[in-house]
This record gives sequence, C-alpha cells and structure tokens, in this order.
Amino acid sequence: MMAPELVVDSKIRLWVFLPIFIITFLFGLLRHYLLIMITNQKKFDRHQLQYSHAILRVQALRENNKYIPNKAFQCRKNFFNDKDVGYLTQDSVTLQQNLANPNLLLDLLKGNMANVLPMIVLGGWISWVFSGFLTTKSPFPLTLRFKIMLQKDIELMHLDPSWISSVSWYFLNFFGLRSIYTLALGENFDSGRHDRAKNSTEDQVSNMVSNFPMNYKVIFKAEWEALELIHHQWKLAKVEYNFLKA
Repeated sequence: MMAPELVVDSKIRLWVFLPIFIITFLFGLLRHYLLIMITNQKKFDRHQLQYSHAILRVQALRENNKYIPNKAFQCRKNFFNDKDVGYLTQDSVTLQQNLANPNLLLDLLKGNMANVLPMIVLGGWISWVFSGFLTTKSPFPLTLRFKIMLQKDIELMHLDPSWISSVSWYFLNFFGLRSIYTLALGENFDSGRHDRAKNSTEDQVSNMVSNFPMNYKVIFKAEWEALELIHHQWKLAKVEYNFLKA
C-alpha cells in the first residue's frame, strides 16, 4: 500500500515561503548598498597597470605565437627579451612594486563582515522563527544525498528528499538570487563580485594590480625565460596550399 501524498498547508506559502524570499531579497539589496558605502574606491598606479598589461601581452604571445609569421614573432620577442633594450630586461629602470595598500586588508575585512556576519545572523533568526516548516518541493526527484542539504531542522528519516525546509529555502534564496539582483540593479550589482568569474582583459589587470604585493622583477624574469624557451613554428605557413589542395 502506497503512503498518501504529503500536502502542505496553503498558509505556509503566505507566512513562511514568501516572507523568507522577500526578507532575503531585501537583505541582498541592503548588503549591496552597504558595500558601496563602506568600500573605498580602488585607485591604480600607472606603473602597475603598465607592467600588468605587459605581462598579459607576453602571455598572449607565448600562447598564440603559432598563428603569426616567424618575422612577426621575432620582432615581438626582441621587444620583450632583447638583452640591451628589452622590456623584460630593463635593469636600469626601477620597477615600481605593488606596495601593500593599507586600505586593501581593511576593504577585504569590510567585505567579509558585510557578507558573512549578516548572513549568519539572518540565518539564525530565520532558523529561530521559521524552524520546522516544509516550504516547497523540488519538481524533480532527488537522492538521499540531498536530504541533509535541503531538509535542515527537519528530522524525518522517511521523508522524500525532494521536500525543502524553511531554513534550506533561505540558503537557496541567499545563493540563488543573483540573476534577480542583476535584473533589479543592472550590471552594477557588486555585492558578490569576489566570487564571480573574470574573463576580460580589464578584469585580469584589475586582479593583478589590486591583489597582494607583486615583485615584478621576479615575474618579468620568469616570463623572459618562458619566452626564450619557445621554438616558434608557424602553423599557417601552408594554409593556402592545403586549402587549394583540398
């Protein structure tokens, strides 16, 4: 005999499901504007930006050298690795170090405080107020491995793992509302910027400049050695002949 299907009271939707969603959403908005107010605007040094861009150019040359003719590669290689005037061998120029910014650690601390501490406090309050409720059910079946994650504070061994408790619903909202925040705030939404993937050149340079101190002399030496070891071979040398032959 099959067990009867569990039915959740419709009042839970009005007094548990929706309030948790609204509270979490409003908390995300508050956290976003709080971070804007307490975080200092980053200022980059001209030398640091120049050195960081040079490192990215060398890395791009090493990775994509096979797509340019040998003469073009040698010109670029000489620009970086020439023993007298090469950009990576500029012994006469004192490379400006990315000195530790006293505001950097403070900004990191502010960001962690604005993200982690309120999340714990709000999660504890929701656990105290809404503990013990089942809010919704996953539209697809789940294995028992999801039971601990989705049914926090619900100690029913034989309950279907697809059911989601109120506390678990809060955490799902907390980590899953990024798309809604982006719609509401546009691309300026920045409260979780530290865990977003950065793929553009500007983001890479920003990461290299704004992170912890960098010894550019050591980095330049490593890039110089890596570029010297490349044996250039132009893969497009016979592309027209092979195309016509095909």
